[in-house]
Amino acid sequence: MQTVTKLAAPVPADGDPATLDGWVVVSGTPSMKTWALHTSSDGSMVSGYWEATPGTYHATYTAYEFVHMIAGKIIITPDGGTPVTVSAGDAFVIEADFKGTWEIIETVRKHFDFKVSA
Repeated sequence: MQTVTKLAAPVPADGDPATLDGWVVVSGTPSMKTWALHTSSDGSMVSGYWEATPGTYHATYTAYEFVHMIAGKIIITPDGGTPVTVSAGDAFVIEADFKGTWEIIETVRKHFDFKVSA
């Protein structure tokens, strides 16, 4: 069994156009691509890269997400909460019960790890 998996850098032309369950466009015409590069043997963890163009989504999460921003800028605002601005070089965690907006200011590319809650 492989215990270490190196994730290849994403190749822009190879990304899968994506739609995410629980993500609804609320302004602009953003588009997204996903490179899902690793899934754990039990399916509870997915790692890869994600890219999106400017616009705003309302997102409803059902899994935990760790993010390391590679490029771009986003303002993430929990419903009824305080906006958090993240940009290239930042890392953050989104809880599995998050509901709020992702306002993509500059085209973003991030490394993600999703963990389905138990």
